[in-house]
Amino acid sequence: MSPRKSHPFDSHVGGPGGAATRLRIVGGRFRGRTIAYTGDPVTRPMKDNIREAIFNLIGGWIPGKAVLDLFAGTGAVGIEALSRGAAQAIFIERHFPTARLIRRNLDSLDSELSATVETSDTFFWVRQFLKPEFPRPQEPWAIFCCPPYRLYRDQLDDVLAMISSLLAAAPPESVMVVESDESFDAARLPDATRWRLRQYRPAHIAVWR
Repeated sequence: MSPRKSHPFDSHVGGPGGAATRLRIVGGRFRGRTIAYTGDPVTRPMKDNIREAIFNLIGGWIPGKAVLDLFAGTGAVGIEALSRGAAQAIFIERHFPTARLIRRNLDSLDSELSATVETSDTFFWVRQFLKPEFPRPQEPWAIFCCPPYRLYRDQLDDVLAMISSLLAAAPPESVMVVESDESFDAARLPDATRWRLRQYRPAHIAVWR
């Protein structure tokens, strides 16, 4: 994993296809602070109220965990977890401009945060991460899987295989959150009866612990 490099925080963060805006951190150490979001349609940020509802469900399980923010987008979910006491976070985002903005947002909050941003395809990164020789976090994991909804139609087998392999490797006391839309049948999730299901339209949330 490459170290997170410091980047100056740009005052103008507008990107192609969208106007600059900001997302609010809803709880924890950085509660009320905002992070930049370009408005680029490549990124689909989770709404503040949905993030708040999710962390109302799992917030007590976050302190001390190592966060894996898959398909990180704005990084808002992983940053929320860091705000609420996660020990470290790894953000995986393949879109280079978005990954750079995650780094700048992290530095704008605290340049000493234990966080790494990996600019990589999430499926490829997870395969490497699960290899025996890869230096994985020793803490229990908090895994957030919030892919573009189209992947549940275009690459469903890949998504399910990735979820299954991460659950099999996760240390005891780990937790996983999967966000989807209504097109995905949560009964397809591995060990389906162990998941707690909630709807915060348009998002459907499944929580495994």
